[in-house]
Amino acid sequence: MDNDAFRDTYRAVNTRACVFEKTILTNNGACSLAQKFCIAEREGVHCGADAALADCSELLTTLRRQARFTLKTIAADVTPGADALPHAKAMRIQVGGLRGLQAALTPDQPIPVRIADIRDTVRTALARFGGLDALPFQDIIKQIAAYQGRRRGLKKRK
Repeated sequence: MDNDAFRDTYRAVNTRACVFEKTILTNNGACSLAQKFCIAEREGVHCGADAALADCSELLTTLRRQARFTLKTIAADVTPGADALPHAKAMRIQVGGLRGLQAALTPDQPIPVRIADIRDTVRTALARFGGLDALPFQDIIKQIAAYQGRRRGLKKRK
């Protein structure tokens, strides 16, 4: 299946795509509302609730806006219609942002490598801090900056 056909089929099948799909598919997190599916040997993640998708989308947009300087992106990159970020930057925002959020919720515990339940983390943060604007972005941005994805292996010389 070519990429254009895959994208068209993906959009038709997955009308409520999880915004933290990369986090879930790379096993850096899980979500109680996530439903995985396969199309042509590729995986996708469907969100199980409109309200959760709205909360997560708003959080991700806010994280992206707050992390502009850290990621060296321009202000235009955060508009809803803007092109997607490169994979590595998207992973830094998703995984690093969720780790930072979890660290802000449990400052006395080590920063988790894997987020156990993304929905629970987002819901708890919104309840505790009273909204997205009140999140402790200094702490969250530290985790976005600190996140390093998988490194490519060095090719062996023959």
